Amino acid sequence: MLRTLTICTATLLATSSYADVSVAFRDGAPKDRITLTNEGCDLSNATLTIDLTATPAGLIFDVTSAGAGVEVFQPVEVTAGTISVRPVVDGAQVLVMDIPSFPKGSVFSLTADLDDTVSNRQITVNGSEMIGASVSLVMADGIKTAPFGSDGTATLALSAGNGSCPTS
Repeated sequence: MLRTLTICTATLLATSSYADVSVAFRDGAPKDRITLTNEGCDLSNATLTIDLTATPAGLIFDVTSAGAGVEVFQPVEVTAGTISVRPVVDGAQVLVMDIPSFPKGSVFSLTADLDDTVSNRQITVNGSEMIGASVSLVMADGIKTAPFGSDGTATLALSAGNGSCPTS
C-alpha cells in the first residue's frame, strides 16, 4: 500500500505544471484590478496581451469620458512592477504590456476600467464575464496562450513538469 502511494505521488508531481504565470481580473469601484503573478521562472523581454474580443459581454477598456465606455472611466495604470503598457484607445479590446523583467515570485498589477457593452450592467464586470477573453505571453522561445475562466483568472503553463524554464 505504501509503495503504491509513493508511486502515485511521484507521478502526480512529474505531470504537474512546473512554472505558471497567472493573470487575475477583479472588479472594483471605480477601478478594476488586473494582477500578474509569476509562480515559477525568471522571465525577461516578454510581451503579455489580454484579448477581450471574444467575450460575449463585449468587454472594452473605458479610458476616456468621451468614448465608447459608460459613466466612469479610468486610464490603465501600472500599480506594481516593471510593466510598460502600450497606448490604449477608448473602446479597445486588446491590452498589450511589455515586461522587461519578471522574476520568479513577482506580483505585478495594474488598474483599468472594463465596461460591458451588451448588458444593462455596463459599468460592473464580474469574473464570469471574462469568459471568452484570453491572455498570451510572447517569449523568445514561443507563445503561450490561455483562456480566462469563470473566476476571472487565466493560467499560462510555461513548463510541463520537465523542470526546465522557457527561454525568454
